[in-house]
Parts: sequence; C-alpha cells; structure tokens
Amino acid sequence: MSESGSRPEVTAHGSTAATPRATGGSISAEARSVPGTPRVPRPLIAIVQGLIGSLMMFVGSIGIGWIALGSPMVRNPLVIAMRTEGWGIVISTVLLTFGAMLLMRSWVRLGQRLTGWPEGSLRAVVTAVLAWSLPLLLAVPIFSRDVYAYIGQGRLMAAGENPYTTGISTLDNWFMLGADPAWAESRTPYGPVFLWLAHLVVRVTGAQPDLAVLLFRVLSCVGVALCVLYVPKLAEMHGFDGARALWLTVANPLFLISFVASAHNDGLMVGLAVAGTYFAATGRPIRGILLVTASIGIKPITILLLPFIGLLWAGTNASWPRKFATWAGTAILSFGLLLLSGIPYDLGPGWILAILDPTPGYTGYSPSGFLSMQVNRIGDAVGLPGGDIAATLRNILKYLGIGIVVLLMFWGEGQRSHRVVRRMGLAFAAVVLLSPVIQPWYILWFLPFLAVTGIKDNWQVRVLYVVTGFFVIFGAQDQLSVWPYIEVSFNVSTIAYVVALAFTGYLMFLDPHTKHVLIEGGPRGWLERRRRRRRVR
Repeated sequence: MSESGSRPEVTAHGSTAATPRATGGSISAEARSVPGTPRVPRPLIAIVQGLIGSLMMFVGSIGIGWIALGSPMVRNPLVIAMRTEGWGIVISTVLLTFGAMLLMRSWVRLGQRLTGWPEGSLRAVVTAVLAWSLPLLLAVPIFSRDVYAYIGQGRLMAAGENPYTTGISTLDNWFMLGADPAWAESRTPYGPVFLWLAHLVVRVTGAQPDLAVLLFRVLSCVGVALCVLYVPKLAEMHGFDGARALWLTVANPLFLISFVASAHNDGLMVGLAVAGTYFAATGRPIRGILLVTASIGIKPITILLLPFIGLLWAGTNASWPRKFATWAGTAILSFGLLLLSGIPYDLGPGWILAILDPTPGYTGYSPSGFLSMQVNRIGDAVGLPGGDIAATLRNILKYLGIGIVVLLMFWGEGQRSHRVVRRMGLAFAAVVLLSPVIQPWYILWFLPFLAVTGIKDNWQVRVLYVVTGFFVIFGAQDQLSVWPYIEVSFNVSTIAYVVALAFTGYLMFLDPHTKHVLIEGGPRGWLERRRRRRRVR
C-alpha cells in the first residue's frame, strides 16, 4: 500500500475524484470553497443506520454474548428467557449477526457519502464513532471473552501471585467468572502496566464480573479516544485527510467491536502507540518513547515500534552515527523503564517471556497456518513427516517477519516522518501476517500506521473491506455463547453464518450503492479498463 499519485482516478465508489496529493483523502482548499458545494453530503443517514446496527448487537448480546456464570445477570428473567428458550437464542443470533453486518454496511456508506472529504467530515466521523460505540459499551462481551481472563490476571495479582509463572486455575471460582478454560494454565502475555491496571480493577470492583468488564472497557476506550485524537493529526501532518484516516481505522466495525464490545486491552496498547508515534514525529521524542513504552507495558508486541521511534528521533537526513545513537538512547530509556516496572509486585522481567514465548499453535486462516496445513497434508501423502515440515515452515515465516523488521530499520526511501511511519506500519504488518497465529483484532495493530500514511481508494481500500468483512463474519458465527446444558435442535453458528452470508451477497450483488465496492469498482472495473485499452489500441 504505497503512496498514491496526483492523477485523477475512478474511486471505489464509482465516482471520479481528482486528488492533489493522494486518493487517501487530501482535498484542496479550492475544492472546499466551490460555491454551492455541500459541506457534508448527508452522513447522518449512514450514522443512524450504524446506530441501529449497534443497538441490534446490544440486544443480541444479551442472549448470545459471553456472560459469566457468576454474574447476577443470569438470574434476570429476560436474560434467562433469551438464553434458554429456542426463540430467544434464534432472535439473539439473528440480531447480533444482522446488526454487525448492518454496521459494516453503514461504515462503507459513510465513506461513500463523504467522498471528497469536505469540511465537516471529521466531525461526522467522530459522531459516528461515538454513536456506534455507546450501545457496544453497554453490551455483554461479544466476539471474544478474553476480558474475563483479565479479571483472573488481576485476582492473581491481588493474591500475591506472579501471572508470568502462575495460571488462573490456581484461583478459587475462576471458571465461574467467565474465563475460557484455555487460560487455566497459561502464563499471561501482557505487560506489567496492564497487570497493575488489572489489579486495580479487581480491587475497585471486588472481581464482580459485570463491573470489572465495564472498567476494562473504559480502559480500552481510553485507547480508542487516543486514536480519535491522534490518528487525524498524524494523517494531516503527512498530507492526508485526517477524517478519512479516522474512518478507515476507528470507525471501522472491526475496531469498534474488538476494542469496545470485546474490551480487548489491545485498544489501549494501540492508542498509546499511535500517540507516542505522533509525539516522536513532531519533535518530542522523549514523550513519544514514554508513551510507546507504556504501550509495551500493556502488550509487549509494540516493542517492534521502538527502532522506528529512534529513527523519528534522529530526524531527516540523519547520519548513521546519529541513528545508532538515537537507537541506543531509545532502547536504554524504554528497557530501563520496563525493567523498573517489574519491581512492584515482584513481577521481574516477565514481559520478556511474553515476547519470546508467544501463543502456541496456529490459526487456519493465517497465511502461515494455511500454507503449513497444505504442506502437512502433502508431506503425509508422500510418506514424509508432514507435521515436522509444517512446523519448520511456520518458524521460517515467523523469523522472516522479524527479518523484514530489521531490513526496514536500515533500508527505506528517505528519513522523513511519513516514510518512517510507513515503514513502521509495514514492519508491524509483516510480523502479524507472517505469524502462525492471527486473531481478528491483530489486523488493527498496524492499520492506523498505514492509514495515516495513505491507503489508496482502489484495490487497497477494497482489501480492507474484504479483511474487515471476513473477520466480522468469522466472529459473528464463531464466538457465540450457548450454555452447554441447553438443548437446541439447530446450530446457532449455522444460523449466524447464513445470515452473514446472505447479507454479504446483498451488499455485493444487489445493493445499488455497496456493490460498486467489490464488483463494479473492483474486478468489473478492472475488466472495463482492460476493454477500453484494447479499443484505444
């Protein structure tokens, strides 16, 4: 996803737009001042539609979201009916899935309605983020129940245990508080700062699951707010429209579902990283290092950003001695603070283990996981140790991602802030995409850094549509909670999948607005351009 040029081009929405610097959303002052040009072409319609979708998800979450068995909500008559009666489970599944897909459509339509990104667009996008987030802030956790594991981490801290060496299964009543059994013996993958926050949440709430989930959501929403504040600023300083960058990232349904509804701590991690990058890019490197170090303290994966923060500190046209000096200064300051952060509660350097010992296994939809599965089958078919070869392939791809990070540290087009932040995003993307395990929200780790340096309104934004849609559909049919002792004569995942697939078909082939995104503006548009070239010849 590189910078776009200055030529006019047909947008993904079927209209022709001339962009002065990038189809990533820049718009000239002359274009903004044309008499009679509407400031914002009715974005309220898309915002209201998205709000309806978000409200549907809120209602659906009551019957199919993740509720801790120890929550007082399970004794509410309405909740009991929606989670034990067949009609309640079906309605909840349909509402949750249809609402998620309606939110997806509203996001696409908001971008279409704001094509050209005139004055007032940023306010419209911020309004959409607020409107779509509020129902999700109050919903039962959906698409993931990791937030209940955070309660377990905080309880370990309160009990004087070290989450880097002890699993939550050592705690009484841990399963009743909603955590997935996969967390029973797992060491925490989080940084010391987040463990402090988890301890604080448990102390404030007494580990009451509903209140604890709400506070963890508030923490994640702090990260969302940081992105709302600094994503537009980073984009504008790089010559791209801030409203469009915010629409691509924070208004994205996957972003709101993952960081608000699911309450993943990754939201706070990403927000701190984006804020730190902004300060480093604007000549305040110490503040930038402190914020990125805080991000590492939430989840250590953002340690990958430190070399590029050092390059931003070095500045444009810096000599190699200066680059090495700023890299050393960045490392000393950041690692020193992280080592000090392990002293309280005797956590030690456990965050290093979280980096060196990542989540085991692989996901079948990751490039690494998918390729290794095929290699495994082929190897077994020809009498070779397919499992060993597949494991080796996954390791090779993982280390290839790390190699790309090192390469982008030392090589790139110039040292201007835009180029460095772009390389930062590409390095982060390489590590994520070549990892054997990719969770849906991992895509959001690097998306802001690509958005603020320009995502073209062509195949690049369509790839984002496809990836977002895939993970929204995946979460809607994969992460559904049905109590194990409830007997139903249907498969709720199948219902969700059918609803999501039918809605996707409508968006692609029937909806007169959104079908341009993947069909008329995508493959069909490419074929039309090929035909025109042949006629010219």
